[in-house]
Amino acid sequence: MPTLKKYLIAGILVWLPLGVTVLVVKLFVDLMDRVLLLLPPEYTPEQLVGFAIPGLGVIISVAIILLTGMIAANLLGSRLVALWELILSRIPVVRSVYSAVKQLTETIVSPSGKSFRKVLMIEYPRRGLWTLAFQTGTDIGEAQSKTGEDVVNVYMPTTPNPTSGFFLMVPRKDIIELDMSVDEGLKMIISMGVMVPVLDSSMQEEKTT
Repeated sequence: MPTLKKYLIAGILVWLPLGVTVLVVKLFVDLMDRVLLLLPPEYTPEQLVGFAIPGLGVIISVAIILLTGMIAANLLGSRLVALWELILSRIPVVRSVYSAVKQLTETIVSPSGKSFRKVLMIEYPRRGLWTLAFQTGTDIGEAQSKTGEDVVNVYMPTTPNPTSGFFLMVPRKDIIELDMSVDEGLKMIISMGVMVPVLDSSMQEEKTT
C-alpha cells in the first residue's frame, strides 16, 4: 500500500499541473477567438477558408498589438498617440480611468520600473509571523512626510489566489529583501509553501560569512 500510494501521488504530480495548464491555455484561446465575433459574418475566417482555425483570435490579437507598437514607436505614431490622449483627457470620466490604467501599465510593464521586481518578507499579521510580499513602489508621497518613515509600498497577496491581497505601506527597516525571483515567490504563494526555492549554496555561504 505505501508503494501504491507513492506511485499514485507521483502520477498526480505529473498529470495535475499538465491538465490545469491545458485548461488555462484552452480557456485563453477560446476567449481570444471571441474577438473574431466582431467581424461581419461573411468576413469570418470560417466563411473565407471553409473551416475553423483554432487559436486564430490569439494570432490576430498579437499581430494587432505588434502593429500598434510598431506604429506608436515612430515619430508619426507618437504624435497620433499624443493627439489621442489629448482627446481622452478632455472627457470627464474617461480621462480618470485612462490615466490611472496607463500609469499603472507603464509602471508594471516598463523594464526600468521598480514595481513587482523584488520579493520581500514582512511581519504579518503580527510580530514574529512572516509572509511574502512584492514591492510596488518607493516614490515619496504624503505617507512619507506624515509618518516620518522611509515607507515602501508593498502588495501582500493571499494564498492560493495571489490576485487578491492587501496594499500595505511598510517602513523599510521592517522589510527583508529576498533573493528569489518574482516567479519563485508566486510559486511559493500559490503552492501554500510547498514549492520553496532552493537557496544557492554559494549565496548561503556568502550570507553566513
